[in-house]
Amino acid sequence: MVPGTFTQIYLQFVIAVKFRETRLKAEYQKEVFSFIAGLINSIGHKSYAVNGMSDHVHIFMSFSPAHSPSETIKEIKRASTNFINEKGWLVKKFQWQNGFGCFSYSRSQIDDVVKYILNQQSHHAKRSFREEYTEFLRKFEVEYNEQFLFEFFDD
Repeated sequence: MVPGTFTQIYLQFVIAVKFRETRLKAEYQKEVFSFIAGLINSIGHKSYAVNGMSDHVHIFMSFSPAHSPSETIKEIKRASTNFINEKGWLVKKFQWQNGFGCFSYSRSQIDDVVKYILNQQSHHAKRSFREEYTEFLRKFEVEYNEQFLFEFFDD
């Protein structure tokens, strides 16, 4: 970090399992999410919440500008893929889908975002991942083309 640089950046990332397969089984999630949180902190960011479902993950962090969002999520995906595959939990190799969602928040929103992420199971009892994700895109006024969204198979 360059001396004299001061930032306050809060980002939520959303990543999906390749082919939206339900590969992050409940019995692995705590260990995987803890690994991702530790990785975020080791890169120089601050992890606030990592949680998700068997087919996607939400990551909320205080973001250091020493690394770009793309570099950060690339490293999170690379390292967590290796971690999951080295554990030998799955018969087939684990992979993340290409791409990610990234949404910014203010300091006053931290508690609400953390609560939202930590309550993923209850949110998805009411709506699908597609509904959740496209709602984020609309709420944050992100222009998108349906053809380039994650592969959704829950329709």
